[in-house]
Amino acid sequence: METEPNRLITEAEKVVTQTLAQLPDELLETALAVSVSYEGQPDAALIAEGIDPGTLGLFTGPDRAEHEGALDPFPPQITIFVENLYLFAGYDEEIYRDEVRTTYLHELGHYLGLDEEDLTARGLE
Repeated sequence: METEPNRLITEAEKVVTQTLAQLPDELLETALAVSVSYEGQPDAALIAEGIDPGTLGLFTGPDRAEHEGALDPFPPQITIFVENLYLFAGYDEEIYRDEVRTTYLHELGHYLGLDEEDLTARGLE
């Protein structure tokens, strides 16, 4: 039987894969340029950098406009914090899956150059 963090990661990977499959072709290629990692919670180094310990997701690296044609040593990446999402979802599996999807799309939106106001207007807060 999988441990809780591994189960949450496995489920989050499925949700992200399903979300990618639903994207329009012109956005899919762009989305695939951003790697996705899964962590339980932000580590001490991220917290020391000012990331809230309760953060649900994080986009790091250059956005699409900066990334295209650049030789950036730090490629764009989305990190999904599965334990924080599960807690945020009240330990409800269905809500957790919805929140993983929303968080992934929110962070992908940052890669596309959208700010918090733009994302909120699209229901991705």
